[in-house]
Amino acid sequence: MTNRNYQKELDGLLEKLTRKEKVPVLLLHSCCAPCSSYVLEYLSQYFHIALYYYNPNISPAEEYEKRVAEQKRLIMEMNLHYPVQFLEGAYDPERFYSMAKGMEELPEGGERCFACYELRLREAAIEAVRIGADYFTTTLSISPMKNAHKLNEIGEMLAKEYGVAYLNSDFKKKNGYKRSIELSREYGLYRQDYCGCVFSRQERERQKEKCGQNT
Repeated sequence: MTNRNYQKELDGLLEKLTRKEKVPVLLLHSCCAPCSSYVLEYLSQYFHIALYYYNPNISPAEEYEKRVAEQKRLIMEMNLHYPVQFLEGAYDPERFYSMAKGMEELPEGGERCFACYELRLREAAIEAVRIGADYFTTTLSISPMKNAHKLNEIGEMLAKEYGVAYLNSDFKKKNGYKRSIELSREYGLYRQDYCGCVFSRQERERQKEKCGQNT
């Protein structure tokens, strides 16, 4: 069903959690510091968060390192309700390129991106099991460019496969995306102008070129 209200589902779960004494552990996959800012502010009120940075799609390596550094800095500087643990997955770009083989020419936001969602969420599920987390989820749904329904669909599939609950979300709701921009300004975060992979970077360059021709 495409008309599910994921924010309402999350609100209901969080309300139940506030009635319990135990604070659950959430494995939060993060794509970047700016996107994680609002999600950390929001969810650290309810969970002990282990932020998992697994993004083999990011290119080039210098870009990856820059984003990792910003993520670590944000966690250190944010005043969060419960402390956040940082976990870094392996940076293996070849795994991403192997996944994308045959889909290089597909447009942004389509099947190649969905496969990338699954690649990263699968590793997040595995890591969630490894650390004994109660839930796992991703910051990706905060972006207006990301398909929240597909993310939750994949998350629920992996939850059944690995036996760890997926936290359904659409973090762009309740002005989440707007708040992430405000927090990015507040902490002086580096905000990249492309998703991260070589294909999104090429698409961004084409858009810039097109805009330049139209001015």
